[in-house]
Amino acid sequence: MEAMTSPLPLPAYWSFTPGVTFLNHGSFGACPVTVRAAQDRIRDRLEQEPCAFLVRELEPLLDAARARLGAFVGADPDDLAFIPNTTTGIGTVLASLTFAAGDEVLTTSHVYSAVRNALNRQLEGSGARLVEAPVPFPLEDPAQVVEAVLAAVTPRTRLAVLDHITSTTALIFPIQALVLALRERGVETLVDGAHAPGQVPLDLAAIDPAYYAGNCHKWLCAPKGSAFLYVRRDLQPNVRPLITSHGASSPRRDRSRFRLEFDWVGTTDPSAYLAVPSALELPIGWGGWDGWMAANHALAVEARMLITQALGVSPACPDAMLGAMATIPLPRAAGEGPQPPYFIEPLQDRLFTRHGIETMVFPWPAWPDRVLRISAQRYNTLADYQKLAEALLQEL
Repeated sequence: MEAMTSPLPLPAYWSFTPGVTFLNHGSFGACPVTVRAAQDRIRDRLEQEPCAFLVRELEPLLDAARARLGAFVGADPDDLAFIPNTTTGIGTVLASLTFAAGDEVLTTSHVYSAVRNALNRQLEGSGARLVEAPVPFPLEDPAQVVEAVLAAVTPRTRLAVLDHITSTTALIFPIQALVLALRERGVETLVDGAHAPGQVPLDLAAIDPAYYAGNCHKWLCAPKGSAFLYVRRDLQPNVRPLITSHGASSPRRDRSRFRLEFDWVGTTDPSAYLAVPSALELPIGWGGWDGWMAANHALAVEARMLITQALGVSPACPDAMLGAMATIPLPRAAGEGPQPPYFIEPLQDRLFTRHGIETMVFPWPAWPDRVLRISAQRYNTLADYQKLAEALLQEL
């Protein structure tokens, strides 16, 4: 694909509603118009001749897209499978494992709520139990994460399910050190990497987890419905997709069973997967992905400093534990907690309805304690966070 360069300023690559200050890239990402156009071209090609596309052309196209993604995340492409989202990847691995009475599955107090739900469902009725290591927040050093996790390991620990970057608290966990330390204790790790690809440099060969699920639609800015599951080669025979289709009985011997099963799970629209290479081209002309991620990190650090100083609160973690998001503790709230229909925290709702600011406010660790999470993407400027700081001072 030819490099994407443009005379337009970066914000012009996104099509946000005029008047909305978007500081919540971390929730669902935001796909640039150029990447969406690439996806539309793929869809047009599919619909011009669906049989030719899905039967004759799709396999090599998936191979090529997976090769581009593998190079970016530091993995052999044959150890990757495209999936719709990280939650699907976590559920796929858990459904492929069995747990017995007395087994323990280890996670942390920062686990994403959907992953906690998946763990509870998988362990229900098995006699196994979920153990949450209490990782502090605020914290002063990544070593506190390692200490908390390892202190919760017992001879009964079968699996650790850990975030690479936590969702609510926006902490970069020292995932490589955790994976190594746990393996030395006989425990394999399933990593929730929903926020990592495109937010921090990623080298799966160096991390060497048993399993890793990551989104492409968030910080890589690929279309919604694009994510990947990495499974270490020796574990692949036991990991099956949630949907069983033709690959389960294929007579082919030129591909692994892992490849045959995951590459076809029935008729779907594969355009989100095939548009991932277009998203990977996005930073060309702006310093590549290293420059792109560094700029987002620098803005997140500066934005956090601006807001914490305005509110008179202390940063909750070292700058080095931030990627392109930052979470800031807020004063306790009086009155009611999050409200239906979507259980949005009232402050978050007021920031949007009164000030046109889209951001996230979470209960942490439980209402009435709460935190604010900001995101920094290349369409943002420091003026966006100045606007947020002024709005917070009014609302708080």
